[in-house]
Amino acid sequence: MASLKIWAAKSCIYRFLHQQAMQRCVLAASTFHSSASQHNSNRTSIVRCGRQKYGRSYPVLLVRPDGSTINIRYNEPRRILMMPVDITMLSEEERKARLRKRDPKRTVAREKKDEFEDDFRVDDYSKFWKK
Repeated sequence: MASLKIWAAKSCIYRFLHQQAMQRCVLAASTFHSSASQHNSNRTSIVRCGRQKYGRSYPVLLVRPDGSTINIRYNEPRRILMMPVDITMLSEEERKARLRKRDPKRTVAREKKDEFEDDFRVDDYSKFWKK
């Protein structure tokens, strides 16, 4: 059992050393990089940021269904964002009132006046025409 642990540790160390040696060989063969890779703040000056989108976020007030508010960052410039209310948790009267508000409002159809009163007579203006 002990020999198995020693063998596993040796193989792990061997893999690590082999990986480090291969990295150094690859970096030394590359003409673009003159030193080993360093993962720090200077890395951003060489490569682009790994994001898929460069979006801006705006401060928005989020209103939860219970009335509490939180300031969050949102991708659209809005003042207030309201979370939807779970209808199954409401009482029967409140649920019916909310469902009534969702339905489209019915407006009374007004009658259009199709009749247009016209008192124009051609004979009154015929004296202005040239013959």
